[in-house]
Amino acid sequence: MTKVYPRLVMILTTIFTVIPALAWADDEAAEAVVENTISAGDTSFVLIAAALVMLMTLPGLALFYGGLSRKKNVLSTIMYSFFAMIIISIQWALYGYSLSFGPDVHHIIGSLDWLGLKNVGLDPNPDYSATIPHNAFMVFQMMFAVITPALISGAFAERMRFPAFLAFLVLWATFIYDPVAHWVWGVNGWLRNLGALDFAGGTVVHIISGVSGLVACIVLGRRKGHGSVPMLPHSLPFTVMGAALLWFGWFGFNAGSALGANGLAASAFVATHLATAAAALSWVVTEWIHHGKPTTLGAASGAVAGLVAITPACGFVEPMSAIIIGLIAGAACYLAVGVLKAKLRYDDSLDAFGVHGVGGTWGALATGLFATTAVNPAGSDGLFYGNPEQVVIQLIAIASSWAVAIVGTYIILKVVNVFIKLRATDEEQESGLDITQHGEDAYTDFVLSASMSSGFSGLKESSTVVKPVM
Repeated sequence: MTKVYPRLVMILTTIFTVIPALAWADDEAAEAVVENTISAGDTSFVLIAAALVMLMTLPGLALFYGGLSRKKNVLSTIMYSFFAMIIISIQWALYGYSLSFGPDVHHIIGSLDWLGLKNVGLDPNPDYSATIPHNAFMVFQMMFAVITPALISGAFAERMRFPAFLAFLVLWATFIYDPVAHWVWGVNGWLRNLGALDFAGGTVVHIISGVSGLVACIVLGRRKGHGSVPMLPHSLPFTVMGAALLWFGWFGFNAGSALGANGLAASAFVATHLATAAAALSWVVTEWIHHGKPTTLGAASGAVAGLVAITPACGFVEPMSAIIIGLIAGAACYLAVGVLKAKLRYDDSLDAFGVHGVGGTWGALATGLFATTAVNPAGSDGLFYGNPEQVVIQLIAIASSWAVAIVGTYIILKVVNVFIKLRATDEEQESGLDITQHGEDAYTDFVLSASMSSGFSGLKESSTVVKPVM
């Protein structure tokens, strides 16, 4: 009997120790299954890509556009990009993301189910990306929403008043960007269902921003002195630095749209780089033939044109196709900027339409020509791979993007002008929007003064302050 008790104690101890341990292990295994759907590598990649896309707006686009403007307007031009980052980030979190990617309503817009980022948390959303947290996808897409209206500002730079810009920014993002993003990228969006291909934003970002810019510059009218007063870039080094940062950040824009650290991301990265180099080359060569000299500004502008054109195609085309897309983009965008604009006499201040509107349209069409499922099985073959129908689908996407940008932007500008004056007065333009809109001067003169009795006495500011015209 005495031998039975120790054995009984041992058995009971084993039961009460092992069974809870097994149950705990089962719970832990179940949690591990959920956690394992999130890839640390993919999540890191997408978050870094989101940071790179932010870099495209600030400081990339701000420097690119700021350098192209005249020195009396450089701060106001930079403020357009800076406030796009501020305002659209908040708009996106409040309701913009829900309208763009929320549960579908009649294939046109997302519902408000994700208002205030409700249900947008740490768990993946398999409809968009099964290996990263939902909020990582959300913030990546936020940076696209930020840069798109900032691109438009290049068309009306140096003449839109800042309060009007703020109103335009919110309305345009809400009624144009968010619906088009849902059409193309949202689950059950009508262009997505149709089969339109847009890997990283040819229609969603570049066509609608460039065409909206054209509408805006026509509605606002030409700048005071346009055609009679030289309006040259005040700092080409700023512009070249901005272009370099755009090129760098665009790898996050395009390769990041693979939403994972994988072969498709590598393919998009390669296509992006090759198209950009090809477009810079063709712009400079075309300019050299037409203008007589190869310019630094031409190289920078050509690079941006290539980045724009390859954006919708980068995840669907092979490297040699990317080079062809870039070569055509550089020449086409140069002709739009250097020839077409002068003939039609519209004042697209910093060539938002000539680069983004024209480049984005060519890129979306080229996707329908060069796309191949050998690169991306989730896409479609284009015309040159036996599927002419894809060109028709791309043309429908292009036409619908142009239409909503033209009609929507025109209405928004007219509505804003009823309540807030859009255009800076001739006096405000003469003084410069830096002073009249923001009360600042980017290039204040500094005079060094010294005193024999006190030694170095510091710097004294000497600047002429022009009173804003109300």
